This record gives sequence, structure tokens and C-alpha cells, in this order.
Amino acid sequence: MANSTSLCRWRYITCDSAGHLSELNLGGARLNGTLDELDFSAFPHMEKLTLSRNDLHGTIPAGIGNLTSLVVLRIFDNPSLRGAIPRTIGQLKHLVVLELDGLGLGGSLPGEIGNLTSLENLNLNLVVLTGSIPPTIGMLVKLRVLDLENNNLTGIIPVEIGNMTELQYMHFQDNYLEGSLPGTISRLINLQELGVSGNQLGGHIVLEFGNSSLLNTVDIAKNNFSGMFPPSICVGGALKFLDARYNGFTGIRHRTFRNCTTLRYVDFTANNIVAELRVCFSDHPKWLTTMAFSQNQLYGTLQTDRREDLLCNLTNLSLLDLSNNALHGDLPKCFWDLPNLGLMDLSSNSFSGVIPFSRTCQVKLKYLLLANNHFRGTFRLGLKKCINLTTLDLGGNDFSGTIPSWASMSLPKLNFLRLSSNMFDGIIPHEILQFRRLRVLDLSKNKLTGPVPDDFTNFTAMAQEQESTGITYADPDFSEKRIHIVWKNVNYAYSLRIRAVAGIDLSGNSLSREIPNGLTTLLGLRYLNLSGNHLSGCIPEDIGNLVLLESLDLSENQLSGEIPPSLAALKSISVLNLSSNGLSGRIPTGSQLQVLDDPSIYSNNPGLCGFPLEDCINSSIAAQAETSLDEDRETMWVYCFVAAGFIFGFWLYWGIFMFRSKTWRCAFYQYVDDMQAKVTKKIYSFISRFQADGSK
Repeated sequence: MANSTSLCRWRYITCDSAGHLSELNLGGARLNGTLDELDFSAFPHMEKLTLSRNDLHGTIPAGIGNLTSLVVLRIFDNPSLRGAIPRTIGQLKHLVVLELDGLGLGGSLPGEIGNLTSLENLNLNLVVLTGSIPPTIGMLVKLRVLDLENNNLTGIIPVEIGNMTELQYMHFQDNYLEGSLPGTISRLINLQELGVSGNQLGGHIVLEFGNSSLLNTVDIAKNNFSGMFPPSICVGGALKFLDARYNGFTGIRHRTFRNCTTLRYVDFTANNIVAELRVCFSDHPKWLTTMAFSQNQLYGTLQTDRREDLLCNLTNLSLLDLSNNALHGDLPKCFWDLPNLGLMDLSSNSFSGVIPFSRTCQVKLKYLLLANNHFRGTFRLGLKKCINLTTLDLGGNDFSGTIPSWASMSLPKLNFLRLSSNMFDGIIPHEILQFRRLRVLDLSKNKLTGPVPDDFTNFTAMAQEQESTGITYADPDFSEKRIHIVWKNVNYAYSLRIRAVAGIDLSGNSLSREIPNGLTTLLGLRYLNLSGNHLSGCIPEDIGNLVLLESLDLSENQLSGEIPPSLAALKSISVLNLSSNGLSGRIPTGSQLQVLDDPSIYSNNPGLCGFPLEDCINSSIAAQAETSLDEDRETMWVYCFVAAGFIFGFWLYWGIFMFRSKTWRCAFYQYVDDMQAKVTKKIYSFISRFQADGSK
């Protein structure tokens, strides 16, 4: 059949000039079945076989080794194909391209892979391979692309890797490889991309690292590399992308980046680098666009000894993240003039002074994070010009004054606003409720007074459930940026990319009056914290409308009345605190409320009862008992006074006859009066004790 002229006319088949079937391309043909019955020996002249994007299942048969003329083999995107890569794969001596991406294969990479000495492209991405990389892989001296990422590979990277001198792209990301980068990697003089992130590699990186004059991408993030970062990284002068975050590097040598004339992205987030800031940046050219050095131990200022502003010549800088370091001093004014700056995160340092603003704020600035420093002054008027801001975090500083009423009109795109832990005072301006896109509002731990504004009709982003929304930004680190907020009483990493959380935190102020009913219209709220204020009145009856609410804290206020029954409708509530108020009555019951069995969440409310506190006394039984007790009291009083009257009459009658002398009669009557007073006092004392016992 292979020589059949009619077969060569089929849509998926290509034949050579001799009429031999040379290519079978069934990519995306919606095949559903196995390869077990396919007689591969019937196609001795086949050079290309493509079975990608189908629904094949079963295994790759050992018979595939009979396609001895095969040059290209592509069977990617068939996740139901199982089993191991057959060892007979080593018989395909003419194979140049082998792509088995996105399969459900298991087992190890067979050592016979080294027999494919003509191979130039080896793609085994997302195949769930186990075991180690066989040393025979070093026999693939013609290989240009080696992609083994997203598997379960273990062991070390074999030193034989250095024999593959034609290699241009080496991707081992997201495996379980350990050990160090072999020194032989310096032989790969044609290497353009090196990706080993997401493994367990460690130790020092060899000093010859970066010998290739073509090396433009290095991704070594999320490993355990330590020591000084290799100064040879830019020897070739072609490096554009460097991701070294989440390692244990301790230092960067001066002028390490001197030859990095093309570097556009550098990320050393979460290392242990101890260095002065200028060591990291002073040799960077003005076209570096992304800098991320957060969570290190950088020190120094953003200015040189000559008071010249550092970094201000980087006119193409789009992302600057220096958060969680030990930097100090004032901010240079030139930051606001950087035309391409989209994100600036200087939070958790020791910066101080008044934030300087120029006459302009560049339109690309969307994320401004200055939290946990020592900045002072008022809410800067210069922010009024940053009309495209979506995230503003000024929490944990020494800002004071009032919250401006112009904020919602001048910053209409804000979806995250945090001014917590400052010294803002005055009332919450009613205009702050005009933020239509706002998802997180945190004004906690300030000195705000007055009522909580009531009209939330313009808070449209909080009025409905939030969906995950991506961001239109090219830098990889930007999409992973997190802001830590207090949610459910713990730190929560709020993603700038996902933004699915909606919440309001006004705790720790001096707000007064009632909780506004308008809050119950914000159906997208997931957390609400009004604790530590002077709020009074009742909890809104419609609190149960907030069906997505997961955390509610109304503690330490002056709330009164009963807990609304609608609270039981909060099916998602997992954190609740109503303690230290004046609430009374029975605690509502509900399936989710029954899970919250910690009595402290209702403590210091003397009038509350019911689970998880002491059970309430049944009202009808109590009323009957009180009625019966009243009747018993009346009967007791009648009996006591009748007895007292009888005794008094008896002694009075006999006293007339017994004492004829006036003096004796007077003495007798005085004695009777005294006795009557004592008896009455005893009866009154007895009745009082009876009443006290009955009320218990």
C-alpha cells in the first residue's frame, strides 16, 4: 500500500518522487484510538510523522523503532498517551527533530537517547519523566534545542552536558534536579538561553559562567544557589534577561554589570545580598527597563555622595522594586519624571522626609507602593496628577492631615487604596465613596472621627463578585507582584494580577454613630472590619445579604440589640468577631455559624446567650415559673399576717383579765407591741429570703 498512487492523493499523506510515502501529517485530525495495531514496518521510507493534537491513548509502541528513515517525529499534545518512552527510540539514527511535549508518559529518559547523534531538537516538555538525566545525552553533539522542563527529573545535571557545544537553548525548569551547575557548562559557547529555575540546585556558580558571546537569557530563579553572584555573567555582552530571585546569593561584586549593555530585566528578589545600592546599579546603562531587588539587605540611599540622584538617567525604567531592604534617606524628585515607570515599590525600608513631587506625574505610573517607611506630611497634592494609578499604598508611615475629597475624582482608576497606620484625622469625606473601581479600601489605625458615609451606590466594583483579571504588562515579575493585607486576621498576599478580593477595613479609629445600611448592598465584599471604634446602634438587619463575606469583625464598639437572624445566611463566613459590645438575646444558628465554636468571638456581651455560650432559658417556662412564684408569695403573706393577727388578739384578750392594775396593763401592752414588731420583722426577713431564692 505504501507504493499506491491513490494513497498519495490523500489529504494527510505526502509521497516522494518514487511514490513512497514520505510524510504522514495527522496533526489536529481528531484521532481517537491507540497506536498498538499500526504496522510501522510498512513505512520504511517515511521521513516525517506528525500525530499532534489528537486524543490518542495507550502507549507508544516499541515498533516505532522500525521507522528507520524517520527524520521528524512529533506526537505532542496527546495527554492520554501513557507508559514510557520505548528504548527502541534509539534505532532512529537519522532523527533530527523529536517532539513529545504534553503527553502523559512516565518512566525515565532511556539511555539509548544518546544513539540519536543526528538530533538537533529534543523537546520533552511536560511529559512527567522521572529518574535522572542519562550521561549519554552528552553524545548529542549536534543538538541545538534541549527542552526537558516541567517533568519530575531528579539527580544532577551530568557533566557530559559540556560536550554539546552546538547547544543554543537549554531548558530544565520545574524539575527536582539537585547538585550544582557543572563547570563544563562554560564550554557551551553557542548558548543563548539557560533555564534551570524551579529546581533544587545549589552551591556556587562557576566563575566561567557566561562565556558564550550569544547568551541573552539566564533563568536560575527558585533554587538554592549561594555565595557571590558570578561577575562573568555579562562577559559576552549580549545578556538581556536575568532572573535570579529566590536563591541565597550573598553579594554582587562591584561593576558586575559593567558589560551588560543590553540588559533589560534583572530580578534578585528574595536573596541575602548585602551591598550598597550603588554597587548594584551604578554601572547600569540608561536602557535597563526592569529592576527588582526586593527582600535583600541593600543599604544606602538613592543619591550619591555628591547629592546627585541615582537611577534618574534610566529613562526607560518601567519597573523598580527595592522593597524590604535597609535603604534610607529622601526620595529624589526625578522619579516622577521617568516617562516609562509603571511600578515603583519602595515599601518596607527606612525612607523618610516629605515625598517630593514635580509638576507632572507620568501617565504610565500605575502602581505606587511606599508603605512601611517614615514618610511624613499630608496626602500630597502631587498625586492628583497621577491619573492612571490603580494601586496606591501609603500605609505604615507618618502621614497626617485629612483625606482629600478630590482623591476619587483625580484618581478614577484606583482599585486598591491603603492609608492604614498613619495619623490621618478628621472625617471620612463623602466623596471617597465615588471610587467606582475600588476593590480594597483600608483606612485602619488612624485618627478618623465622625460617621461612616452611607451612600455606597458608586462602589460598583464591590457590589458584585470579582473575577480574576489579568494585567497588560510584559514584565514577568510584574504579574507576580503581591501586596500583603490583613485578611481573616492573618497576612494575605493580594495579587496585582488576580484582584479577586474585595474588602473594607476601617478598624482602629474613632468613628461613631450607627453602621450604615448601605454597606449591605456591597454584595462582592469578602472581608469587613469595623472593630475598635465607637459605633453604636444595631447591626444592620440585612447583614446576611453579604453572601460572599468570609471575615466580619465588629468587635470593640458600642453596638446593642440582638444579632440579626440573617447572619446565619453567611455561608462563607470563616472569621467572625462580635466581642466587647452590648449585644443581647439569642445567638442565631446556622450551618456555618455552628462551625465557629470559639466563645471568645461573642465575649463581653453580657446579654448574649446560645451556642457557643451558655444556653438561653426557655421564655414560656420562665414565665410560668414567675407566675407561680408570685402566687406563692401572696399566699405566704396572707398566712403570715393571719397568724400574727391571731397571736396579737389572743394576748390582748387575756391581758385585760390578767392585769387589772393600770401600770401592769400598760407594761403588758408595751410588751405585746414589741413582740408584734419582732414577729413582723422576722416575717419580712423570711419573705425576703424566699423571694431571693425564688428569683435564682
